[in-house]
Amino acid sequence: MTSTTTSSSETRSAREVFTAISGLIVGMFVAVLSGTVVSTSMPVIIADLGGTQSQYTWVITASLLATAVSTPIWGKLADLVDRKILIQISLILFTVGTVIAGFSTDTNMLIAVRVIQGIGVGGLMSLVMIAVALIISPRERGKYMGVVGGIMALGTIGGPLLGGLITDLWGWRANFFVGVPFAIVALILLQFTLHLPKPQKAKVSIDYFGIVLLAVGVSTLLIWVSMGGSQFEWDSVTSIALAVIAGVAIVAFVIVEFFVTEPIVPMSLFANRTFTLSVIASIAIGVAMFATSVFLAQYFQLARGATPTESGLMTIPMIVGQMGASIIIGQLVSRFGKWKGWMLAGSVLTVVGVSLMATLRYDTPFVLVAVYMFVLGAGLGMVMQNLTLIVQNDTSPAQLGAASSNVNFFRTIAGTIGVTVMGSILSSSVATYITDGLSGFTPTSQEELDALQHLASGDVPKVGELPETIRQLVESAYGHGIADAFILAVPLAVIGVIAIAFIKNKPLSTKNAAEQLREQAEESVIEVAEAEVAASLNSTGAIRIDGAQTATGSVRVLEREDRERER
Repeated sequence: MTSTTTSSSETRSAREVFTAISGLIVGMFVAVLSGTVVSTSMPVIIADLGGTQSQYTWVITASLLATAVSTPIWGKLADLVDRKILIQISLILFTVGTVIAGFSTDTNMLIAVRVIQGIGVGGLMSLVMIAVALIISPRERGKYMGVVGGIMALGTIGGPLLGGLITDLWGWRANFFVGVPFAIVALILLQFTLHLPKPQKAKVSIDYFGIVLLAVGVSTLLIWVSMGGSQFEWDSVTSIALAVIAGVAIVAFVIVEFFVTEPIVPMSLFANRTFTLSVIASIAIGVAMFATSVFLAQYFQLARGATPTESGLMTIPMIVGQMGASIIIGQLVSRFGKWKGWMLAGSVLTVVGVSLMATLRYDTPFVLVAVYMFVLGAGLGMVMQNLTLIVQNDTSPAQLGAASSNVNFFRTIAGTIGVTVMGSILSSSVATYITDGLSGFTPTSQEELDALQHLASGDVPKVGELPETIRQLVESAYGHGIADAFILAVPLAVIGVIAIAFIKNKPLSTKNAAEQLREQAEESVIEVAEAEVAASLNSTGAIRIDGAQTATGSVRVLEREDRERER
């Protein structure tokens, strides 16, 4: 039997590949656009709903936590059931959650529906990468993912601009309905253009106990980190109880994963050096990536007094750097098959970028801020997609879903915890800087007195409505506080450089996952057939070589018997 050796690039033209992944691209575009149109208006949303800085962080954290917990579950399901249906379900969940968010009446309701959004995003992020791996070989994937990354960057660039404009014209609620038409288009395209191989039939076994332990452990950890020092003292009974519950749940989760039939996080994956080091690097990248998306809008609107539209415009250097690096490096990786040098360079740029962001102040010249954002964006663009690529390249097709989703899982978990810790640092720093700045201040008007009372409540301020005497002080506090928060990302980014440096420089395969699965299936059929022939001949005593039956000998015996029958 002849095995399939033709690469995907030879059997599919570029047009056929883009047609096949068109629904995936639009689906990801919906997720990116729906998130970015809201990002620039988030300070306005929280202020309008009367939320605090802690609640601002939880609006982001709730979605990230749901994404993190659901990502490995989606990945495991992708190895067991129809991937196309899973992608459509995740897109529907995300869209429904987004629409409901547009009707939020308070911050708690917004946090709750963000969980639904996060579950949908978890599916899209992991399933799209798995589907692409089934269609395109690792060697060719960089070329296509670079283009896909560019389209995603278009949504990332256009989203903040569109979101700021919509907020200024019609209010922030309208932002949540922008992605609905695109979601409908994506569902139609997925139905008619996406054709994926069916996973091998197997009994679906979901690790429900592991899901509960993971959710409890991470949620409790985030509550402890975000509320410690403000809602309760670090050495209080409440603090100790939360820390113990989080620790016990996480340890129990790890133990359970060793014994269940279908673990959420297969511990066997950590035997793969590439996977383990990629996870470590993903943790570093996740914190930097999510921190910039969360805190840049606050920096521009609260530290520099920009409107949502202006805030969107100001983030363009960051997105241009990320988009340019993603497209250019993706093309170079596909053309030459070399990835490690680019990833090392990107990780170093990420260290430089977050270090520069840690020097921000409210009056830092915008030209310098633009350079800082461009450097950080370029670093993230060179590393993010390639981390998933090299893991897929060094993982067996049978574990493709679990491996891909778990890289995203750890990146999101790290980003979630990192954003929560950084939000806590920001909240404490801002309160300290404002208190110190107002130590000798005496209000001289009712307007100033009302502003001081609002600041004392802990709610996110509307900087544009503050009296000039207080406004500059608040802007300075937020500028300095956001820089303090970025300090946390610097050592993590350094660890990312070290992890990438030790990843094995394995050449990229020219076969996609579906072709590898077919070859493995064909090899298995041949082995089974040879074993059956050998067993049959062995039972009749036809031929033995030192007690071992060989496939070649079996075939020769059969040929000899055929010739004798012909005579």
